[in-house]
Amino acid sequence: MKNGEELYNEHLDRYMKTVEFKKTDRTPVMFNADSFCAKHMGVKLSDFVSSLQLSCNTIFKSVSQFGDVDGCANTVANPLMFSLGLLSHVKLPGKELSENEMWQVVEAENLNVDDYDTILSKGWNNFLQDFLVSRLKVDFDTVKATMDLQPIAAKKFEDAGYIAPMSAFMGNVTEHISFGRSLPKFIRDLYKMPDKVEAVLDVIQEEEIAQLKEQLKAAKEAKKQPPIMLGGSCRGASEFFTPKLWERFIWRYMKETTDVAIEAGFKVMFHVDSNWTRDLEYFTAFPKGSCIFESDGVTNKEKFLKVLGGRMCFKGDVPAGMLALATPDEVYNYCTKLINEFGGTGLILSSGCTIPSNAKVENVQAMICAATGK
Repeated sequence: MKNGEELYNEHLDRYMKTVEFKKTDRTPVMFNADSFCAKHMGVKLSDFVSSLQLSCNTIFKSVSQFGDVDGCANTVANPLMFSLGLLSHVKLPGKELSENEMWQVVEAENLNVDDYDTILSKGWNNFLQDFLVSRLKVDFDTVKATMDLQPIAAKKFEDAGYIAPMSAFMGNVTEHISFGRSLPKFIRDLYKMPDKVEAVLDVIQEEEIAQLKEQLKAAKEAKKQPPIMLGGSCRGASEFFTPKLWERFIWRYMKETTDVAIEAGFKVMFHVDSNWTRDLEYFTAFPKGSCIFESDGVTNKEKFLKVLGGRMCFKGDVPAGMLALATPDEVYNYCTKLINEFGGTGLILSSGCTIPSNAKVENVQAMICAATGK
């Protein structure tokens, strides 16, 4: 029986070869779950979100039930971290919600038009610190505890053989404003004051790129593996915008961020929810084997294969609805078909976004068995 180090090296080798379109023994399979693990292990969701260590232990126990999984996208869960990037309140089970109700990001107009001028005059990080404390009442002790636990949690999983594929992170800067303003108000701003919005995004991008470079430098010095930067956008697809607005306010920043990470020697994982079918041609700008396209099941896979097949690795995309409502045979057949469509390489099998809390355990097992054959 292989020890944790041997399993980790095997999983890491399989994962990186898949990203680079090299031959492997099988398709790697990733476990991307949080609330599902609580239900799977009989832990109340209110307890799960109120203890960082409990969330880590629960995820670990859950994934351990599923056999030879290559890695875990999440090693600890704190829904309040969404506030930092999405500038929104988060309702929690056991507080604003019932004890087993899924946490919810509450989209509202938390940013106003006057805040644009403040960001331009004071800078993004100076504004953000005050905003998070005064308007969202973010508990920075909890934020610090989460940040402190993440490397410890990652090591716990790595010691057991699981890769935790994120050495650095930077989302699309547009998400801050589109959530903070609310999507309807943000889109209105793009028509009423596009130059000001662009100037604000430029300020945010400049400061966050500087922070990203520090992350990448630290990750490289620490020899973190795998060398993956998590990026992308949960609603940056052009289905929300006209093509000209999308190019100006989404893609320009996304491409710059990606280029910085690739130049530093990192692969980039695009976590891209929603429908990016119309945008796939843009991703040909990046070198072969440099990026991973993580789909939630909405982007058309046939179009992806036509445009980016053999060039960009695909991660996903077993739909949440299938994991919750289908039979194990249906899940297994879907995954097997997906593996065959990609020809045995360039595919990392996983759920489309996070495994839903109401997924059937036997369906998650079927997804994993399709990759491992066990």
